[in-house]
Amino acid sequence: MLDDFLVRAGLAGFGVSLATGPLGAFVLWRRMAYFGDATAHAAILGVALALATDMPVPLGTLIVAVAMAVTVAGLAARGWAVDTTLGVLSHGALALGLVAISFVHGVHTSLESYLFGDILAVTKGDLAYIWVGALAVVALLAWRWQGLLTATLNDDLARADGISPDVERLILTLALALVVAVALKVVGALLIAAMLVIPAAAARAISRGPEQMAILGSVIGAVACLSGLALSFWQDTPAGPSIVAAAAVLFALAAGFGKMRRH
Repeated sequence: MLDDFLVRAGLAGFGVSLATGPLGAFVLWRRMAYFGDATAHAAILGVALALATDMPVPLGTLIVAVAMAVTVAGLAARGWAVDTTLGVLSHGALALGLVAISFVHGVHTSLESYLFGDILAVTKGDLAYIWVGALAVVALLAWRWQGLLTATLNDDLARADGISPDVERLILTLALALVVAVALKVVGALLIAAMLVIPAAAARAISRGPEQMAILGSVIGAVACLSGLALSFWQDTPAGPSIVAAAAVLFALAAGFGKMRRH
């Protein structure tokens, strides 16, 4: 029988994949990959906030991730150059978070677990938090699915249907921040964007519609988590990077299969 820590790790991976599949589809459709990266990097600043104030790390991460996501969305809406803004805020928040953690006295923690994840150390409490957060993201996306799709296709078309593109953008922003907070323990701040982008990109290569792409993104993410955990267990490789590497392999296979099917 599998050890308990492996069962918890697998369930944590499934929970994260459940949320990153549909959200990753919107990240690709809206070209928000760098936006997700910036929000994920800001999570390290949230870790520093939590350690300094004795609040739960997931809560500190969520607060800073939401603040970063709303700030970037607001600056973009005011006409700031998105790529420059994201670059400055992303790397600035990551560096500031790493420096801030070093000033927190009496705290002995491994930065590697926050940067690259520590899925094998997931506790039952972490598991509950991951699944509650993932289900909240899925419920939010399901509730606003049609509005989000319409706003993604065209802002003018959305307004004609009585849909506010700004509201839909805010919903995506909040969902992204919640996913970052949920996934930090599993794959770490540096790899969260990869789990948003790679499974969704693999699903796009073989799917025939937006709903199918969202579902396949979650399935591919779950398979990547299981494959990465198996590699980590048998070859003693880092779990978070192993999961992302498995996702990259699945993307290559899906892209090849999709190309063969088109021909």
